[in-house]
Amino acid sequence: MNTVQPHSLGCIRTFSLVGSLGIILSFSACQGEDPHTPEILRPVRSQTVFFSNAEQVRTFSGVSKSGLEASLSFKVSGTVTRLPVKVGDKVRKNQRLAEIDPKDFRLEVQRAEASLASAQAASRNARAEYARVRALYENRNASRNDLDQARATAESSNAQVQSEQKSLELARFQLTYTRLFAPENCSVAAVPSEVNENVQAGQTIVEVVCGSHLEVEVAVPENFIAKIISKMPVTVAFDAIPDNRFPAIVTKVGVSAGKNSTTFPVTVQLQTQVPGFRSGLASDVQFTFEGKSGEPRILVPSVAVGEDQEGSFVFLLEEQEDGTAIVRRQPVHIGELTPEGLEIVDGLRNGAHIVTGGVRRLHDSQPVRLMLTSSPHS
Repeated sequence: MNTVQPHSLGCIRTFSLVGSLGIILSFSACQGEDPHTPEILRPVRSQTVFFSNAEQVRTFSGVSKSGLEASLSFKVSGTVTRLPVKVGDKVRKNQRLAEIDPKDFRLEVQRAEASLASAQAASRNARAEYARVRALYENRNASRNDLDQARATAESSNAQVQSEQKSLELARFQLTYTRLFAPENCSVAAVPSEVNENVQAGQTIVEVVCGSHLEVEVAVPENFIAKIISKMPVTVAFDAIPDNRFPAIVTKVGVSAGKNSTTFPVTVQLQTQVPGFRSGLASDVQFTFEGKSGEPRILVPSVAVGEDQEGSFVFLLEEQEDGTAIVRRQPVHIGELTPEGLEIVDGLRNGAHIVTGGVRRLHDSQPVRLMLTSSPHS
């Protein structure tokens, strides 16, 4: 017969009486709970915050353009007979770009010249007649009425000469208007007309972009327009010219918003030549504004700030020797929300270590485990 040792009787008897369920209860009773099991701490993300630069950087989108963009047209109507340029051509100042049929205008010049010659001849006769009548009047051989009539005829003839001279001048101008010239050294951007086309005065014949001053026009929201002044330095980047920023200055600041818009037009002029520059390039213009107070400020992620009945707050972290930390509720006053973060007006010191995630699940004096330290604002 097997002998059971006395020290194991309690547990074995339990097994014999209640079976498999009893042995589970018996071993639980024998072992008991371990009072030294470590508490599981909530992991939190954290960040050390510092005073940020007082400057605010804002970027607005725009479109590039040349300093001079012109839609050139004739001042008179007619049929296009010459159009020697095409899109992309480089043209010099005063180079002929187009011409309309000048025949009718030359005939008008000839008619005006003939009318002027006739008026001049009539004026000479009238002056001679006036001189003859005046001599007769002085010898008492002509009446005062004859003298007045001769003088009036001479003056009228002289006025007619002046009128015909103006008509001839206008006809000559009209003849020069049949030719279209480049206003500056330019590039041809568009040629919407064709040879043999009948065009009206003012109808666009050639579009050109000229000048060495390269510009970008952007639309600026109303809350920033008051901060923009003439000669303000900015930088410009182009999607078509990656990895480059070009210096520029503000040259024009709009004084009224566009129709049905709350943005104001602002034009900036580049200070250097831009390789590959063309009108119509998508552009980003970067403005640097001073902060509202002109003093450095603290910016934190918006998720780091909680709010309850007592107001806004963050959790400060008190690091312990064992690598854990204790969170401390810290009331704060918040300012404006910026792309860089939420402004803390009061309540945080420079270099404070704060929780940046899971703020709503924490309470004051709660121990936590530091999981990740975010990059600080600087």
